[in-house]
Amino acid sequence: MKRSLEERLKEGTVIAGEGFLFELERRGYLQAGSFVPEVALENPDALKETYRDFMKAGSDVVLAFTYNAHREKMRIIGKEDLLEPLNRSAIRLAKEVAKEHPTEEALVAGNISNTNIFDPEDPDSKEKVRGMFAEMIGWCKEEGVDYIHAETFYYHEEAAIALEEIQKQDLPAVILHGLMGENILRDGYTVEDSCKALSEKGALVVGMNCFRGPDTMQPYLEKICSQVDGYVGGLPVPYRTTEEHPTFFNLPDSGCSCHLPTETTFPTALEPLSHNRYELAEWAKKAKDTGVNYIGLCCGASPAMVRAIAEATGLETINSQYSPDMEKHFLFGKDKTLKQHNLSYRSKA
Repeated sequence: MKRSLEERLKEGTVIAGEGFLFELERRGYLQAGSFVPEVALENPDALKETYRDFMKAGSDVVLAFTYNAHREKMRIIGKEDLLEPLNRSAIRLAKEVAKEHPTEEALVAGNISNTNIFDPEDPDSKEKVRGMFAEMIGWCKEEGVDYIHAETFYYHEEAAIALEEIQKQDLPAVILHGLMGENILRDGYTVEDSCKALSEKGALVVGMNCFRGPDTMQPYLEKICSQVDGYVGGLPVPYRTTEEHPTFFNLPDSGCSCHLPTETTFPTALEPLSHNRYELAEWAKKAKDTGVNYIGLCCGASPAMVRAIAEATGLETINSQYSPDMEKHFLFGKDKTLKQHNLSYRSKA
């Protein structure tokens, strides 16, 4: 029998692998810039394979790829008529893959996100946001998701509206903030105060995702853990953000040898600024020790990175059989049958 998200959290760490926007752009199935997940309709097999790769890498949940699949984004690209079919397709594909898990069916999460139209000074924008969330969560409920993963909110009030609409559908809620470079939510809340309030209002998991790498997210996760009695989530981007540049929006690359066509390295020139899997694994250990229960990675994550953080928290994944093992490598191995003249050449190779 499939355990619920809450049951899994009570028993230990839950791994939530996402970052499909960047991953599917890298694979050639999504346009950077607009970042609309049309892949759910145009290339469903590619989306299923991406879901599958992240699940096999250790994700306990298949997150339906409906990030940015809201009415405002679909309006911008002139495809509002595809809004409902896209949402339902992404969820149905996620459910198909979740059933493939060989030991326990994976959870399926519906996904809503920041709308980019929320304006604390405009009551009309708040009602539009509420309507956008309500219709997406309604489709999630009808399609039978296990919970809603609501993410990347940089306004407390928008996150609170999301929680209210999730609760109207009687679904468990994960609510995650995207904290921008000013280190405070844009309506004046600290991230820890907002998370505490949302947890007290009934969110099952509160925390942070996206925008920040482990180094600039972890201090805020520690603050959240100190303030929140419930479960805490942390899903950083896998980039080397710094105190000077706390988000991936304005990360410089001093080693770049070309003139970038974009104003910053975000979003298509971030590769040289990525953490390696071992750094991410060390962060995952630290996050778990801090009290973070819902651990993952966001934009830029690869399945190998997800597998590394899953294993770092003590889990064995479906694809752990493919985890690195240099024992047989001709230059760096330790197998006694390897040729010594090659092994002794390792530092010169």
